[in-house]
Amino acid sequence: MSDTDLDTLIQQVRAKLGLAAAPVPQAFTAADSSAARLAGLIDHTILKPEATADQVSKLCEEARRFSFAAVCINPTHVALAARLLKDTHVKVCTVAGFPLGATLPEVKAFEAGAAIAAGAHEVDMVINIGALKAGDYALVKQDIAGVVHACRAGKALCKVIIETCYLTSEEKIAACLLAQAAGADFVKTSTGFGPAGATIDDVALMRRVVGPKMGVKAAGGIRDLATARAMAAAGATRLGVSAGVKIMQEAGIV
Repeated sequence: MSDTDLDTLIQQVRAKLGLAAAPVPQAFTAADSSAARLAGLIDHTILKPEATADQVSKLCEEARRFSFAAVCINPTHVALAARLLKDTHVKVCTVAGFPLGATLPEVKAFEAGAAIAAGAHEVDMVINIGALKAGDYALVKQDIAGVVHACRAGKALCKVIIETCYLTSEEKIAACLLAQAAGADFVKTSTGFGPAGATIDDVALMRRVVGPKMGVKAAGGIRDLATARAMAAAGATRLGVSAGVKIMQEAGIV
């Protein structure tokens, strides 16, 4: 799809959502992709259900060592990570409504608030994917807004996982616009638990929709330095990866 066709579709979706027309966003200029720059984009991640406290402790040690942006962990390990990363620049990121997004809005908001109280600085929430596909945009926005409110109250960032592998281009645009309208800080491609993860095309589309100022997080399937750099060049300002150490080693940092 050309930029002109994409911009037309974005305006059509804005109208469908009842949002005012907006000018074509300014171009996004990616920062340099040096190893140090990439390290500052990485959310060092372990979200598998069998993750242990020892594995989370190792994750935190690696994040400190390589100066990653954050660790991304399940809520049950937030307090541990917050303790281990106290007085460091590494943020504690957790998830809400994960990985299906089919939780009640008030439960997602409570989950976010409880995690923030335990020490989380950032919350990656999964949208109600079924509601989006059914065209229930009010519910999707309400779902996001509840978590955004909890994050604002706790001075935390809210990232909205739209799970691109299940969505059409129009639905991806709608999800990004709804997240932006609800006041979220980031949109994120994937949970890593779906049938596919981040793609360059999806990151570029999401960046085109939200403009240069809102965050875009690519996650799922980023396993090497070349892919990490390509995602950043396409518009990602965070990278959710479990292979962060490998990527740094490829970049010559050990």
